[in-house]
Amino acid sequence: MRIIDIDKWQEIFLTLKKNKLRTFFTAFGVFWGIFMLVVMLGSGKGLKDAAYGGLGKLATNSVFMNPSRTSISYKGFPKGRTFAFNNDDTQAIKDRIPQVKFLAPIAEGFGMGANNVVRGERVGGFRVSGDYPETNMINPMELIHGRFLNYFDIEENRKVAVIGWQVYEEMFDEDEDPIGQTLRVNGVYFTVVGVFKSYRASNQGGEGDNQRINLPFTTVQKAYNLGNAVQGGYAITSIDGVPASVVEQKVLKLLKERHSIHPDDNRAIESFNLEKEFNDFETLFNGINGLIWIVGVGTLLAGVIGVSNIMVIVVKERTKEFGIKRAVGATPMKIIMQVIQESVFLTTLAGYIGLSLGVGLLELISYAMSQSGADTEMFSNPSVDFEKAITALLLLVISGIFAGFIPAKRAVSIKPIAALHDE
Repeated sequence: MRIIDIDKWQEIFLTLKKNKLRTFFTAFGVFWGIFMLVVMLGSGKGLKDAAYGGLGKLATNSVFMNPSRTSISYKGFPKGRTFAFNNDDTQAIKDRIPQVKFLAPIAEGFGMGANNVVRGERVGGFRVSGDYPETNMINPMELIHGRFLNYFDIEENRKVAVIGWQVYEEMFDEDEDPIGQTLRVNGVYFTVVGVFKSYRASNQGGEGDNQRINLPFTTVQKAYNLGNAVQGGYAITSIDGVPASVVEQKVLKLLKERHSIHPDDNRAIESFNLEKEFNDFETLFNGINGLIWIVGVGTLLAGVIGVSNIMVIVVKERTKEFGIKRAVGATPMKIIMQVIQESVFLTTLAGYIGLSLGVGLLELISYAMSQSGADTEMFSNPSVDFEKAITALLLLVISGIFAGFIPAKRAVSIKPIAALHDE
């Protein structure tokens, strides 16, 4: 028994070559369906990568809180009251909410101004904040020079600074080593120990990150007479397996109790849950991906239906041929497999070409964007996952089987004697 039946394959090729134009247009429907499916899947991934890439390495299970004004009078306090978090609040969160993984108090607002940073004859206005090392665990930065803040800086109240890339560009000469140099920040001198660059897109906080100067939190409190105030609020992440929303509600409840805020006052503490936004993103792109599959498979199905219709015509034209084969001993299963084999071959060949050209086009677009520097914040790295490519190929094979099955059933439903008399 031969593994590959050469005669059968020659017969398939002769059948397809017999009407080249019909074969071309039949195959084109399948080609176009799989080509468009691949291109749309790659484009959807390009949109998703750009959206997620814009967040950089920001922890997606994060919550950011800062104090605002109360909107409900409570315990004798009028509405419209302002308040500030403090070091005792920080310790209370650490002691009473074990679901918190990283807690980063932030001091901001003390060093704002058009010319708040000076170095020699150079002046600039930048965002200055007092931070803990946990800040870089929640919103990681790419280290360009030196190091980040550490707990020795916090415990010893060191006057050191880690600066963003744009601060470096404005305050230092090109290729100048900034490590060990000093900056006067709001009248206080700090030694530069590191330079960082944000992973985030410029329109999603990256520009602000690169214009920031990070100082040790404790140093800021002492140098700028902030007392024990946590002036800028908190950045918080939850431990693995615990939703950020759980930590958010626990921290909000604790802070409201400590600052005599009405439990239903939702304006007193502004809270931004990045996990919720991320989940909304995920839902959106899952919906887009599902729509792409519906449209792509629908287009592919139209091509497969075209193959099936053509196979019906082919079977009808070859009725006498099948009758002769039946008469000389060919089994119904052999006839069915021959028709299905022709259908699978046509759909798989056309689909493989469409898949290859689709992947090739996406790679070409990705390469062109990379070489030209045209990667945008809205579209980046269009490509198709290997698993989806394999899924598309399997879909083609299954489609080819179904496309040939109905015509094959018709071929064996005609009695040999009737087929021999067919004109």
